[in-house]
Amino acid sequence: MTVKRLLALPLLGVLLAGCGIRATEVPTDFGAAPSRVHCSLGPGSSSGVSLGVPVQVFLLCGSSLVAVDRTVRVPDGAADSRRRVLVAQGLLDQLAQTPSASEKEAGYTTDVRGGTTVSGPGQKDPEDALRLSTPPDELTSYALAQIVCTFSDSAAAEGDGSVVLGGPGGEPLRRYECTDEVRSRPGTKEPPSTEVAGD
Repeated sequence: MTVKRLLALPLLGVLLAGCGIRATEVPTDFGAAPSRVHCSLGPGSSSGVSLGVPVQVFLLCGSSLVAVDRTVRVPDGAADSRRRVLVAQGLLDQLAQTPSASEKEAGYTTDVRGGTTVSGPGQKDPEDALRLSTPPDELTSYALAQIVCTFSDSAAAEGDGSVVLGGPGGEPLRRYECTDEVRSRPGTKEPPSTEVAGD
């Protein structure tokens, strides 16, 4: 009886081995690997934090816009109209700045290019207008969304969730809005805008 049992062991092993899952050469596609981007910064990890006016700028993270704390320097005693332009330029500079190491690690990027400048209204423009050195329609949809959402939520605008922008010279002005759709899909959803008539 013991001999029979011993002889049955190899046969049992062969049968059990045959029950395994066979390797397959059929390609399988379960989508991209889970993203490690978490769009969250630890306390004190934002770049550009120094003495100045606290502001928020919108950077890209994944496929959406996320607000990041920054500061801009504005001279004391600047007139309101001049202050608006100084804040707007400071915001542009922050948007064009390369994200810090911690921001990069968290997945933040920017599509705003350095060297873009902003000026106040022209002679026939409404007083809340801002003119960019690059016409808004020549910016990428991401960069335009970053600028519109950053400006409209700052002292550079009138505080109604919109901002009046134009290019250099006498190009037509448009009032742009930062909506939830723009913040969540800046690559495919451009900021809604309406033309603004000059004086």
